[in-house]
Amino acid sequence: MTDLIALLQTHWPAMVAVFAVFAVAAGSPGPATLGIMGTAMARGRAAGMAFAAGVQLGSFTWATAAAIGLSAWLNTIAWGLTAIKIAGAVYLAWLAFKSLRSALSAKPVAAASSNARSLAGHFGRGALLHLTNPKAVLAWIAIVALTQTSGGGTPVLIVTLGICLVIGAVIFQGYALVFASPVMMAAYRKARRAIEGLLAAMFGYAGWRLWASAV
Repeated sequence: MTDLIALLQTHWPAMVAVFAVFAVAAGSPGPATLGIMGTAMARGRAAGMAFAAGVQLGSFTWATAAAIGLSAWLNTIAWGLTAIKIAGAVYLAWLAFKSLRSALSAKPVAAASSNARSLAGHFGRGALLHLTNPKAVLAWIAIVALTQTSGGGTPVLIVTLGICLVIGAVIFQGYALVFASPVMMAAYRKARRAIEGLLAAMFGYAGWRLWASAV
């Protein structure tokens, strides 16, 4: 334990730089944050937090994969990243369609109940969104590469990834809590069609960018 503490103290400045890079990447606007925001405003705090938890699962999956050599696998299998991009583009197109349908509807879709089944659905959608997001894949590969360049080996890598996952959880759940506030939900109800239209455009654009980069 003493050796580990000494090792972390030695590499702590480099680790803090990695944490800063990850926080910016996780908190910047993208499919995951848009999905959390939209779900929280439209469905409430429980649904938003469930969606965010799904995103966290996807983040944990890619962090683990990156740590055990995902980049080497992608270099070996050329179609690996392309397949992820295509899957992500299709899923984003579906999200864009759902938002567009809501924007064109005169009446809001009935709010989902907070039973286990509906919350599981929001959790699954959050996980699927992040698991099909190639930017999440590349971000974790970059985080692993940055950590490894500073030395420290496996112990420093594990601690760094663990703290990054905690930072991600705070950011994603923070988005859910903020956008599920009464003020935000009231604003959503007043401007529902405009907000859903904007989400449709942003999801659609992100999906198109992914598709274009894949084909």
